[in-house]
Formats: sequence, structure tokens, C-alpha cells
Amino acid sequence: MLRLWQDQCVQIALNKFEKQHAHFFCQATPGAGKTVMAAELAKQLFIRDEIDLVLCFSPSLTVSESIKRTFSWKLDCSFNGGLGSLGASYTYQTIRFLGDDFWSTMSKHRVFVVFDEIHHCSYEEQGRSNVWGEQVLAKIQGLAKYTLALSGTPWRSDSLPIAMADYTDPEGQLIFDYQYGLKQAIQDQVCRRPKIVLVDNEHLTIDGKGEMQSFSSILNLLKESDISYQSVIHNEEAMGYLLEEGCKKLAQIRQQSPQAGGLVVASSVKHAKVIQELLIQKFGQSACIVTYHHDSPLEEIDAFRHGSSQWIVSVGMISEGTDIPRLQVCCHMSSVKTELYFRQVLGRILRVTDSPNQEAWLFTFAEESLVGFAERIEQDIPDTCMFIKDKQDEEQLNFLNTSIAPQSELNRHSSTQANTFTWQQIDSDSVSKNSEYSPTDPHHQFWTPN
Repeated sequence: MLRLWQDQCVQIALNKFEKQHAHFFCQATPGAGKTVMAAELAKQLFIRDEIDLVLCFSPSLTVSESIKRTFSWKLDCSFNGGLGSLGASYTYQTIRFLGDDFWSTMSKHRVFVVFDEIHHCSYEEQGRSNVWGEQVLAKIQGLAKYTLALSGTPWRSDSLPIAMADYTDPEGQLIFDYQYGLKQAIQDQVCRRPKIVLVDNEHLTIDGKGEMQSFSSILNLLKESDISYQSVIHNEEAMGYLLEEGCKKLAQIRQQSPQAGGLVVASSVKHAKVIQELLIQKFGQSACIVTYHHDSPLEEIDAFRHGSSQWIVSVGMISEGTDIPRLQVCCHMSSVKTELYFRQVLGRILRVTDSPNQEAWLFTFAEESLVGFAERIEQDIPDTCMFIKDKQDEEQLNFLNTSIAPQSELNRHSSTQANTFTWQQIDSDSVSKNSEYSPTDPHHQFWTPN
């Protein structure tokens, strides 16, 4: 059974193809079901005897395997390029290694090509195209009968034009054949409504060479000292607090949905191992790691997908397109601070399931860029963002019109190290008397300042 948006998109694409237009660009929010829509479109083209084969390209092995499963299910056949198969799924990296037989076969058949997460491919006539973008245009576009470009986050951090995309002139806005945003997906109950929790601290100190410096927020710390965001995400007390809030929320969700899981996005393999140890030793959680250093990362992701363990800690392996529907909590501690990556990570917890609880919570630090990304989501979807912060000055609480206060201390075991910052303890009395909202409150009541 197709979702309404998927059915509409398929019909619009078929109508465009009937009018001798060979390319279709669909932007649909992460978690909405782009791959199912693409597989249904391929199925309809086969039924109409418009194509002989379908080929899919995507940015990673994880996504490629997910596409293979979906197309095999929809087309009711193998999808591995072998005998009896109607197509295959590849990564963009493999294009340059495909042999002459592949290109000869493609030139002799009517082929429908799907480009997933097309924003990874840039193309500019002035020569600033990336390798993937050049290969898509030079080797594939001219041989395909029909092409479909998909993107959940259609922009690039380098601002280069996306391959196979049209832009308005002179505004330079992307032109889509079909667009399905997160706001509409939430209204249609296709995606979960996210809650983004920005963790801050008004009691940060640096003890360097005998001189104490105090800072009232992460923003001030990063702007007015030589402390980097890397130091924040690697500070054990800061990590511990963020993980504690994530664990509380996951435990609450699992009371209704026992299979619910959490994702931690780490900045490095070493960072991931520290996080895993904290989850297991300090918080008594079950946690596994998946990184590009592992021999069988796809098998590990698949085991977590079908398992019941609480947390998976990832380094660059679970972002866009990775389908683990039971994920409902995310702790974002990556050093990557682009809006593209932020929205991709958020998308991992937005897939709707049949579980009783359909909450989606992302916890991260109140760093300037991340706050800006959260603000933009808040503008589109009100009551999405909130702060965990010591509330001593109500004048500071009007940001995003929401705030939450922690019930526990931000730091139980603070220690001072030279040239590092300390995530200091907040007086428990001041926290409790300002606790209009608790992160563990099952009703999730928001407190809005007057």
C-alpha cells in the first residue's frame, strides 16, 4: 500500500515521461519513503513495457544494500545484476570501475536509472564538478531512457550546483518536479515529529596556567577562548550528561515500545569507543559500535536493525538513507557541523513504525551552527526545539520560545585540568525550583516564558 505522496509522485513522474521528458527530480524529506516510491515507479514502467532494466546508484554500501532489498521486494525478483534479475544497485564510487560489458549492455537496452541522494554529485561547466557528478553526466545520462534523481537534503556545503538539477534564474533556487517536506510528512503521519534538545551550561570554566576563566554558555566558551568544539564533544562530563539525557528518554520510550533503539553519532573511532564504554559502564546500557574500520559493518548494522539492544554508536556509517526504523533517540556528538549532515542524522529517527510510541528525540550541544539549524526547523515546525540550561535569568529564556530544565546535576564528578574546560556542577536547589519541565516527564509539557 503506497502512501498518498508516493502515489502522487509516481503518477506525476509517469505523466512527465509520457510527454517525452526523460528526467524527474523528487525531493522528499528523510524517512518519507523515497526508495519505495522509486521502486514503485520502476514497477509501473516495467508493467507499461517502457524499460528493460533498472539501475540504482547511491553514496554508500549501506544505502545500496537497502535499495537492493526494497527493489527486490517491489519487483519480486533478485536485484543483484545476475541471471533473472531486473537490475542492480551500485555506489557512485563503482561507476569508474564498471567494465566495457556493463556499458555495452546499458547501450543496448532501455534503462531506467535512479540516482539516490543526488546532492553528492556536483556539476559545473566551469570545471569545478566533482568526480561523481562528471561520471553521472558523461557516462550514464546519455545512455538511460529515463532518469530519476532523489534527495532528502538537496543542498551542498560547497554551494556547487547539483548534477542533473535545474535552477531558477537569477535567484538560483532548485527546481523540483515533486517536493514533499518534513512539515507535510508530519501532518500526514508519514514521519515522526522531532524534538531537538540543545544542551548548554552557564557554569563553564577554564583553568590555564593558574588563571581561572568562566563562561556563561557554550557559545561564549567557543568564541572567547581557544577551546574548540572538539574539546566539548570529547569532554567526559559533557558527554556523560548528554548520554544520560538520551538514556533517560530511551528508557521512557521503551516502556511502551521495548524494541526502540538509540543512535550516537561520534566524531572518530576513538571517540566512539569512549562513548560505548560510558554507555555500558556508567549507564548500564547495551551498546555496539559500527565504523568504517570494521570488517563487516553492514552485517553489524543489520543485526542491530533486527535486534533489541539499546544503542548503536556510529562513525560515518549511519547517516543518510540508512533504514533502522526502531531508532527513536539520537545523541549528536559529531564534529561535522553542516546543516546537510544535521538533517541527515535527524532523519534517522523519523521513520514511522507500528510501535505504540512514535516520539523522536535528538540531543546535541548548543553550539552556534547547531542552534541555527535547529532554529530553521523550529520555524517550519513549531515546538520542536528546547534547551536544557540553568535558568537563573528569565530574560535569557525567550530563545525559540521553549526551555527545559534538568532535574539532575549537570556534573557529578567535575575535575579541573590545565588548558581544558570544566563542565561545572549546578546547585541542585536552583535547578529544582526552576523545573517547569522535566526531560523524563511522560507528558512532555513545554514551558513558554511570558
